[in-house]
Amino acid sequence: MSRLKGVAERDTRAGFRAERREVGASVPQGLLKAARKSGQLNLSGRNLSEVPQCVWRINVDIPEEANQNLSFSTTERWWEQTDLTKLIISNNKLQSLTDDLRLLPALTVLDIHDNQLTSLPSAIRELENLQKLNVSHNKLQILPEEITNLRNLKGLYLQHNELTCIPEGFEQLFNLEDLDISNNRLTSVPASFSSLSSLVRLNLSSNQLKSLPAEISGMKRLKHLDCNSNLLEAVPPELANMESLELLYLRRNKLRFLPEFPSCRLLKELHVGENQIEILGPEHLKHLNSILVLDLRDNKLKSVPDEITLLQSLERLDLSNNDISSLPCSLGKLHLKFLALEGNPLRTIRREIINKGTQEVLKYLRSKIKDDGPSQSDSIIETAMTLPSESRVNVHAIVTLKILDYSDKQTTLIPDEVFDAVKSNIITSVNFSKNQLCEIPKRIVELKEMVSDVNLSFNKLSFISLELCMLQKLTFLDLRNNFLNSLPEEMESLIRLQTINLSFNRFKILPEVLYHIPTLETILISNNQVGSVDPQKMKAMGNLMTLDLQNNDLLQIPPELGNCVTLRTLLLDGNPFRVPRAAILMKGTAAILEYLRDRIPT
Repeated sequence: MSRLKGVAERDTRAGFRAERREVGASVPQGLLKAARKSGQLNLSGRNLSEVPQCVWRINVDIPEEANQNLSFSTTERWWEQTDLTKLIISNNKLQSLTDDLRLLPALTVLDIHDNQLTSLPSAIRELENLQKLNVSHNKLQILPEEITNLRNLKGLYLQHNELTCIPEGFEQLFNLEDLDISNNRLTSVPASFSSLSSLVRLNLSSNQLKSLPAEISGMKRLKHLDCNSNLLEAVPPELANMESLELLYLRRNKLRFLPEFPSCRLLKELHVGENQIEILGPEHLKHLNSILVLDLRDNKLKSVPDEITLLQSLERLDLSNNDISSLPCSLGKLHLKFLALEGNPLRTIRREIINKGTQEVLKYLRSKIKDDGPSQSDSIIETAMTLPSESRVNVHAIVTLKILDYSDKQTTLIPDEVFDAVKSNIITSVNFSKNQLCEIPKRIVELKEMVSDVNLSFNKLSFISLELCMLQKLTFLDLRNNFLNSLPEEMESLIRLQTINLSFNRFKILPEVLYHIPTLETILISNNQVGSVDPQKMKAMGNLMTLDLQNNDLLQIPPELGNCVTLRTLLLDGNPFRVPRAAILMKGTAAILEYLRDRIPT
């Protein structure tokens, strides 16, 4: 009877009041019975305007079935019931919670998101075992000071409320690892936040912050900091000393210059798009040794320094909508998977090259790199390898650029001499685009141990051969402008694939195998006939950031797609659905996902 001890001190008859044993109409007896065994109760989406007393008193009152049947098996003895540790009452119409909350002292998880709560009861302080509290999507204007008593709290989710300040003593939540206060009305962050030494993820986006406290650098374990959509004009220099920081989001602010990051050796993603940054200098780049994603779109940059080549790990670079008139040829030395240049007054690169995509731009830039001419050893290699029958093979590209290029030949097959020319050289990229190929050359399998990028676009492929599925290191695959309507399930073996372009083909559904490639970050499948997607399977794709479904046959967008919170870019224009309307689509991905989430049936 230990579970009754704390309650009995307040009410000596609490466990035996039969008159308070009512069961709410929305809470079936079977659900309560199961909860007494499992310690978990889910009342999500039951249209509740208040929490029934039988829920608060589930571990206090004698179960209803105990009054009806006094003979219990060993598994049904009510006095051996499990204390309730997890309570989910989200997606209801709750406007308040009562102090009866204290009757569930064993709770470790309390999820009350998507209700109409304007406050939390002071009795919440008694849930000392609580580890996760989700009060997002409510109408909270203030947090009770008692919340600072939840010393075991690891996850606190307060996004989409009306909070204007953080209570005193908040830093006492020293076990907190994940804190989301996005989409509120905060104008400042307390300096005492630095005491949240266990924090790994902090989301402050979509508030009204004009500055960040220098003390924020005291969060020694912080990996993910999101300050998107605020009013920041600068970030404290101390931010650059956060050694654990991996993801930093500063989009849609008023930043005029980039900070330097001398200590952020682990920084993998830096998002500073939609600001007012005018200069990108060597000092901003020299310490970003681990950077994979650099988002600089919609700023006022006029140039890119040659030192961009310092970012040897960079995979995605977004420079769109700036004032850049020329690019350094050295940019071509980077192994980028994605380069966005739209909206710049570029004069040194023809539009047709830009329209061909990232690899063609990099190839063009590399071709413009001025050197002292081929060395004697290069000449020997080329002379030895370039036989008359191989005169069409770009040996220079093979030897120096590691590219096997046989594109724009309008051929129906790739000659054997193309593969023969590789010999013992390392090849990382294959470009067979703009030909008349009806099938993938079988000899491509000879490159399976080394090739990471394959471009087969603008051909006549109607199926994918198994040889392609054997390219173990493939990360980028371009299959646009072919005759494909399906992909083989064997493509699931492409365990490193990050980007696939299937635009301008004949797909009627999103290929099933794509759901089973967990590394996918970008799926481009515009201009097909896709009529449906599976939002549940897509939600499981934890790395998916870009999904382009433009110009397809989607008659409706499943609301559950809003749960795919990893998506940074979702493109839906040109489909025949009626909702979301164009006004929502124009607001961008975050607004679309939020709109869809709000319409998930309960």
